[in-house]
Amino acid sequence: MFQQIKQRSKLQTAVSILELIYHATVRDVRKAHGNALVAIGLNILQALVFLAAFYVMFSVLGLRGAALRGDFLLYIMSGIFLFLTHVKTLGAVVGAEGPSSPMMKHAPMTTAISISSAALGALYVQVLTMALILFCYHVAVTPFEVEYPFAAMGMLLLAWFTGAAIGLVLLAIKPWFPTFVSTFATVYQRANMIASGKMFVANMLPGYMLRMFDWNPLFHTIDQARGFVFVNYSPYNSNVTYPIVVAIVLTMIGLMGEFYTRRHASTSWDARR
Repeated sequence: MFQQIKQRSKLQTAVSILELIYHATVRDVRKAHGNALVAIGLNILQALVFLAAFYVMFSVLGLRGAALRGDFLLYIMSGIFLFLTHVKTLGAVVGAEGPSSPMMKHAPMTTAISISSAALGALYVQVLTMALILFCYHVAVTPFEVEYPFAAMGMLLLAWFTGAAIGLVLLAIKPWFPTFVSTFATVYQRANMIASGKMFVANMLPGYMLRMFDWNPLFHTIDQARGFVFVNYSPYNSNVTYPIVVAIVLTMIGLMGEFYTRRHASTSWDARR
């Protein structure tokens, strides 16, 4: 009642928001486990299981010859890392704290901070997982060289951006259609096991099959990433512009939907989940 509110400069406000996003990101990373190292370790284990499963599948089915000329495991990892970043970010954003969450009762907390921290937390865990696995592979197994490392990293960030954009749209409509959003998110993540194109390259697909995959922005980012990773592969059936445009459009739609949903927030929504 007698609290004095001090006016803060724009710089102080920005620093305060960034600090809040940092602490919310740490909290989001620790959701999987109380110990942050264990949470990251579990994610590394999941990525290794994916790598082992696809390596065995390619070897048993005799599909190694259909891969690119170069390091076979690097070919698998270039698809799996982008796939995991995309779907994990989507799931994290969809599961972010909504306007009716108890966390929103704390004055500094907003849905924008909740969404940002969920997306950044997913990116942090996936980038750290990728860096540790690639480092161990380079040191313990065989040295490798990425032709354009910064461009390849840009494709990873683009896969993260598209996952966050799709997750933001789903988060905006989640309070209105919780069952649909939950089902759609699960189906989309499972469908991307094949639709992402991590098991093949776009240049080797016939035209009628290419139309089944080129709607997916993740398909374009994985194919372009392989063009930056391998010196002898030039993707001409995918492009970078399409996933960027899709991500920007979906982000704008998601922000407008989230704003509308936030204005109609109700505590009864939590009971429907």
